[in-house]
Amino acid sequence: MAVSEVSGSPLVMAFFTVLLTVFSTGSSNDQVPLVLWSSEGYTLPPQTPPAAGHIVSSSQLDSYLSSILSAAPQNVLVFLQDKLSVDDFTMFGGVFGNKQDSAFPFLESALRSSPSPLMLPALSWAGSTAVLGVLQQHLGIPPLYLDPSSLAQLRLNASVPTLLVIRLPYSTGTDMMSPKDALSGNDEVIGQVLNIMKAQAVPYTAIYTALKPSRVIHEVSVGVQSVGRSLLQAPAGPYAPVMFKEGDKTCILMWAETLTVSLLQDQKWNPHELGPQTFGQSPTVTLTGSFCNDTRSRLVLNYQNVLGFQNFRLIFSMSRSFYKVSARDWFTLDQVELEYDGQKATFNGSRNIYAPAEYSYRCESVTNFRYPLLVPRLPTDNATLWRVSFNDFQIQGFSVTGQDFAYASDCAGFFTPGIWMGLLTSLLMLLILTYGLHMITQLRTMDRFDDPKGPAISVPQTE
Repeated sequence: MAVSEVSGSPLVMAFFTVLLTVFSTGSSNDQVPLVLWSSEGYTLPPQTPPAAGHIVSSSQLDSYLSSILSAAPQNVLVFLQDKLSVDDFTMFGGVFGNKQDSAFPFLESALRSSPSPLMLPALSWAGSTAVLGVLQQHLGIPPLYLDPSSLAQLRLNASVPTLLVIRLPYSTGTDMMSPKDALSGNDEVIGQVLNIMKAQAVPYTAIYTALKPSRVIHEVSVGVQSVGRSLLQAPAGPYAPVMFKEGDKTCILMWAETLTVSLLQDQKWNPHELGPQTFGQSPTVTLTGSFCNDTRSRLVLNYQNVLGFQNFRLIFSMSRSFYKVSARDWFTLDQVELEYDGQKATFNGSRNIYAPAEYSYRCESVTNFRYPLLVPRLPTDNATLWRVSFNDFQIQGFSVTGQDFAYASDCAGFFTPGIWMGLLTSLLMLLILTYGLHMITQLRTMDRFDDPKGPAISVPQTE
């Protein structure tokens, strides 16, 4: 689909003018945009766009997608970029930013040709991570990750719903590729996919969004903290962590990029993202039941209406002990509990979730199903019906000072796969060098030589 194939109209240009106005309003510090459109000839149900500066939450996104998917084509394409912000459109877009040299010709062409595109300029960061979960819940099928070459070999059926995910990278521009070049490359991938769908004559609904914003501004006061310490003590994300206070003193801190719980219902996992209710500008979580002392800490997060349960609690239990071998105090995350309408699911923290008592604990991913750090307490427990996933998780239950985390003890092991490969390669090269030196030291000169004045050696010839 080339740009020249789509002719502009007053209605389309008016749409982009309103779009640019919405783009130019508000901040993109902690939100990602979401663009939704359908193939030509398929009009989506009319949607009321959010007001300028309004941040769309996960629940509002669910409402938008529920209304659209009821009438939209059931072959859904999700172009999921690693990072994306509204500023990427305003800086590098043609129609979006009123520039001639656009990084999104195929995307802008698709939006022009779509009868009723939808733009959500400010989708909450936590809401963007729940897009696939919402789509999976409405379509009733798991996502299929592929690239354009794999899609060309796949034969789609308009009557059978599919959820296809095409991952798109993003470059920061510090080393090899500038952000504009990366966005242009991703736009070409979008064009390839749309051309394949057009060639197969399969109607589709397309979504373009990202997992994280590409531009997140953190305000750190250098005058209050020293430079070396602020790098490890700064807040973990754009929103403040959950803080529980005992009196006037903060004693528990917890933050995560996403807090996802999934319940097995009708042979499929139904996810729910707790991040917007826990963090953000207006969290609704309460900490009733939490406590802390010198040896034990308990953080209780109370929610309402989670996966059909009126009362839902997420509980983190931590303890502090002195170990003679290291001659210091350590704290461990002993259990993570889910309590829902009188029932309970308990996960033990195994022995891998620990840190010095004066440190915080941080891990890129804490789950019970993929490289699990959490294990069911009992094989017959309700924990087998639940999946929990905490991304970019950080917690501190002891020795909290102020509102910032202490130095983080990361869960990543010292001997990573890269380090092991380097060590094994170095060992192999050392063995080869040792063998070569050994061969050289074993060289000896001959102690007997032939007499050049003697008779020549004759070799009889046979015919």
